[in-house]
Amino acid sequence: MDSVQLGAKYCYYGAADGLLNYLRKIIRHPTIKWAQRSDKVFITVELPDAKNVKQKIEPEGKFSFSATAGADNVPYEVVLDLFDKIDVDESKSSITSRNICYLVKKAEDNWWSRLIKQEGKSPTFLKADWDKWVDEDEQDSEPAGADMDMGDIDFSQLNMGGGLGDFDADEPEEEDESDTEEEIEEGKHEHSESQAATPASTEVEIKA
Repeated sequence: MDSVQLGAKYCYYGAADGLLNYLRKIIRHPTIKWAQRSDKVFITVELPDAKNVKQKIEPEGKFSFSATAGADNVPYEVVLDLFDKIDVDESKSSITSRNICYLVKKAEDNWWSRLIKQEGKSPTFLKADWDKWVDEDEQDSEPAGADMDMGDIDFSQLNMGGGLGDFDADEPEEEDESDTEEEIEEGKHEHSESQAATPASTEVEIKA
């Protein structure tokens, strides 16, 4: 291999290493699922084996989250302006190996038309949590305690006061896979049909 070929080889691998390091530094948004009741919002951050978790919510509804994940400690961050004010003292979080779950208490009991103040199409990383979703006219018919059926999630500790750093990192473009209003309405319809088709005994067993 002559000197020109050798130089080209090192330039290639050097550029590849530089690109890899750059990609490692790009801050990504984790997938976030949500559902609500008139008095609370369920928010789930899908980020397995999250480390260095920092989180904060403010009374005006600002929700901030950051963490690293994976062998390369890839950084993830997100800041959301929630639709309305919240009660910080009554809001809780739980960190597990699979995800980070939040039970956010609304300052006033009312049904939000969306999770965030931003109108129009939701960001690509926001998804409806169909496992917890109910429509406004369905929540009164839920069995007592059904909205608190959160599996093995432990909300015994309040952990919502962590500080976060700056959020000015470049963001890579993502494929638009967000739930449009039409998709959410379609999902609600399918969800309602599924509930109606499920025998009462089976539903009780699932929610137990």
